[in-house]
Amino acid sequence: MKAIVTGCAGFIGSHLTERLLAEGDEVLGIDAFTPYYLRADKEANLAGVAGDPRFALVEDDLSTADLEQLMKGVDVVFHLAAQPGVRVSFGDGFNDYVRDNIVATQRVLEGALAAGCGRVVMASSSSVYGDAEAFPCIEAETATRPRSPYGVSKRACEDLANVYRSDRLQVAALRYFTVYGPRQRPDMAFRRLCEAACGGEPFELYGDGSQSRDFTHVDDVVDATFRCAHARHLPAVANVGGGREASMAAVITELEDLLGECIPMHRFEVQRGDVRRTSADTCVARTTLGWRPRVALRAGLASELDWVADRAAARSLVSVRNG
Repeated sequence: MKAIVTGCAGFIGSHLTERLLAEGDEVLGIDAFTPYYLRADKEANLAGVAGDPRFALVEDDLSTADLEQLMKGVDVVFHLAAQPGVRVSFGDGFNDYVRDNIVATQRVLEGALAAGCGRVVMASSSSVYGDAEAFPCIEAETATRPRSPYGVSKRACEDLANVYRSDRLQVAALRYFTVYGPRQRPDMAFRRLCEAACGGEPFELYGDGSQSRDFTHVDDVVDATFRCAHARHLPAVANVGGGREASMAAVITELEDLLGECIPMHRFEVQRGDVRRTSADTCVARTTLGWRPRVALRAGLASELDWVADRAAARSLVSVRNG
């Protein structure tokens, strides 16, 4: 199988690229290396696939690239590239979300249709639900009421998928629920928690810690996404959740138990656009993809903590050598 992974140098995209290569597939990765976080971090994400003859990297912007040409001969497109982040999507920053999420997705779908690529699997988000009235969220029943411009952009991408979906183009939108694990973006809570635990800046906790999420390990997200390439009946929309809802306070307690010490933190007011709770019904993914989450929260936290600790140790070693 030949696959395209957009956003291949990102958190989830780099893990998916490795999974595809491990399965024997050929991967064309596309990434614009936008400045949302350090390019060096994204290049490090790809270190494990550098030099693999079945992997090729194209550095280009989805809003302007010749996607039809790139997609010729491709079996499936995994569209993971996006401008992330809830808080910075307010104000003038929303222009980036329109270009990198909505316009880019429309061009990916248009390119796939024109190139004769029959399947697109795209990353959506639990942010499309907003503050749901009942839990867990069920794809066909729970209303989508995003509370941030970011959530609006992801819902618009799902609407575009509905427009382009046809007998010539199958499209699945996977609603990821709070993904964590090694290579997580530096702005995300678990990454900041682990860095605070490893001697970094104190963790900034927004709210009182009672807000809860359906946390999903990146390995489980990648597994669900990969399975879409081979599913006989591709779901139009599917929740991908970790199967265990937990409050931020409970996560902090779990991590402190792993460490055997308290994590320094500062407390702040709840931020605009944050929701109180997320919880996923995953029956659609289970029945159509034969998928289920496998990574327990404690084991997943340990995997991210180990990764952060290894990075911190490597930086310290470099600092000593340069000193």
